[in-house]
Amino acid sequence: MFPFNHLTRMGVGRARRVSSYDVSGRNHDAWMLKPGETRVLADLKGPGRITHIWMTQYHHYRECVLRITWDNAPRPSVVVPLGDFFCLGHNIVNSFQSFLFSASTTHNNQVNQGCALNCYAPMPFRERALIELVNESGEEHGQYFYIDYETFDRKPDEPELFFHAEFRRENPFGGWAHEIPVNAPETNVANKGRVAWNNNYTILETEGRGHYIGCNLSVTNFDTLWWGEGDDMIWVDGYKWPPDLHGTGSEDYLNQAWGMQPNAFMRNGSSIHESHTGGYQTSYVLHLENPVRFKKSIRVTIEHGHANHLCNEMSSVAYWYAENPTGVAKIPPVEKRLRVPKDNRGKWKNDRRHQTTSTRVSLTPEMRKVKREWAKKKK
Repeated sequence: MFPFNHLTRMGVGRARRVSSYDVSGRNHDAWMLKPGETRVLADLKGPGRITHIWMTQYHHYRECVLRITWDNAPRPSVVVPLGDFFCLGHNIVNSFQSFLFSASTTHNNQVNQGCALNCYAPMPFRERALIELVNESGEEHGQYFYIDYETFDRKPDEPELFFHAEFRRENPFGGWAHEIPVNAPETNVANKGRVAWNNNYTILETEGRGHYIGCNLSVTNFDTLWWGEGDDMIWVDGYKWPPDLHGTGSEDYLNQAWGMQPNAFMRNGSSIHESHTGGYQTSYVLHLENPVRFKKSIRVTIEHGHANHLCNEMSSVAYWYAENPTGVAKIPPVEKRLRVPKDNRGKWKNDRRHQTTSTRVSLTPEMRKVKREWAKKKK
């Protein structure tokens, strides 16, 4: 993976960089964004390819939004909160390394601390790359950044695909039986066909031609019980049963087993682990050797708890390449995407004004029966 044989060949691109350096020659190298301000970090003329993005800041990992638009498209192809784009959810920072993303901090597993963020995903463009940062916080935001790229004298002989990233959130997820623990016999109900298609948590849904290369998944575990057991189900080019890819559990899709371990590998792992944070988790998986290719459409989903019975907070970022620049899903407003905090007693403070639940699981007759029987059992 990631062969470096290009280092032994004379390349045709010219290396360039846009950064926040102080053009006066002094040392005030951070750009300051006022509350509500949108700043253009880079406006690049193609053909070219972004090869590396480095950013560092003290806070506003969910309040600031990274936005990238390719080739003068009417809508951006990347719209993701700053931390989540780099696989760090919940406004929490931590050090980790993967092939596409890494982070480094001296304040591991803390909220809103200084952290270096890196992205190495190649991002080609033909005419123009517009990279913007939106400060949706109520405070001034200081941002240091490098955007490394290369330009070419002519377009490549074979058109390259455009990079995309999309953020989604359900707080709480609209599960049908959060009162029943994971792996209790009562939760072992059928979740098949259109029931699964309609009820699963959606990581990505898009049309066009391209390939899906992975995601990060953030969970706020309200009950401190195991939040997994959700099968991944990916449909390529439309609905069918079974789906083109059907997995066996959340940790299995994330390439681990028997729960999630507190480690981070090059293709998968946990950039934030709940055992270190009191219930906040962010895990990632990268399909680099095995991208999921689609010609018309793709729908990437996962159950939250078996048959979607849980109601934790769920957030995700999907990464994929597409033949043409495609607009991504709108993200929730800032007040509806912030980290769910705890009070002084360690209890979750999930204010209804800050919640966003787009859909609730449609109960099947079997689910209704199980809920009735569980209620009687607990009397």
